Amino acid sequence: MNCQDSDTGWLLRVRNLTKIYGEPIATSVQYTGPRFNSNICPETDAIVACAEINFDLYPGEVLGIVGESGSGKSTLIQLLYFDQVATAGEVYLSALDEAQTNLLTLSNQRKRHARNTLMGMVYQNPRDGLNFGFSAGGNIAEKLLMAGSFHVGRIRERAAYLLGKTEVPVARMDHTPSTFSGGMQQRVQISKAIANNPPLLFLDEVTSGLDVSVQARVLDLIRQLQRELGVSMIVVSHDLAVIRMLTDRTMVMKNGRIVESGLTDQILQDPQHAYTQLLVSSLL
Repeated sequence: MNCQDSDTGWLLRVRNLTKIYGEPIATSVQYTGPRFNSNICPETDAIVACAEINFDLYPGEVLGIVGESGSGKSTLIQLLYFDQVATAGEVYLSALDEAQTNLLTLSNQRKRHARNTLMGMVYQNPRDGLNFGFSAGGNIAEKLLMAGSFHVGRIRERAAYLLGKTEVPVARMDHTPSTFSGGMQQRVQISKAIANNPPLLFLDEVTSGLDVSVQARVLDLIRQLQRELGVSMIVVSHDLAVIRMLTDRTMVMKNGRIVESGLTDQILQDPQHAYTQLLVSSLL
């Protein structure tokens, strides 16, 4: 596939992305999905976590992925961030090799480089994104070091700037995340994720488990940073209120497939798929 032969302007292009746990057979994808209300292969019990996912993401765009638990939405961004290995598919990033290299075929070394320089991730559980043995500033320094920044003074200056930007008291830069509240831990995670000004940021259920008032402040922070930095985001959430607040466009997933996609306002105001209608009705 030569991505430059098709339309241009996108930041991320995903084609036929598939993840199957267990022993798949030729019909595993064919006999799973929303039509069968299952993502378990009837022949081998392999789990089709997501299958044949296709979409483009554009610079500065915020894309939401919504669906119930087990729909495949978190698996999808874990594949894109190399936390999991895809079974099949193609992923291209315009900032890497002029969009000519399928990211899934990169060596482990090049995948690490892409993660550290071109992507950021904010996980639902801060323990997945932060090293609790490091200080808040040390976590940001870790991301900068992995991207090749080694000047101690500039690293510390950058860490202080980012913590201030995300409303973490700079005086607590040398404190470990275990001494912070959940909302503060998420702010440190966000600081770490944007340390190298990546063009692409993944957010996986970032407000789950936070008090409602804390959720609102974290969401306001994310929206403000997106406007200031112009970073493209993929936001995974089961909460349509989060999707409504943050995203321009939304994909709805069920049983590992995209069942509907479109502008977020359109999806929420006039859902077409029965499953999306059910999700939206839960907001009313």
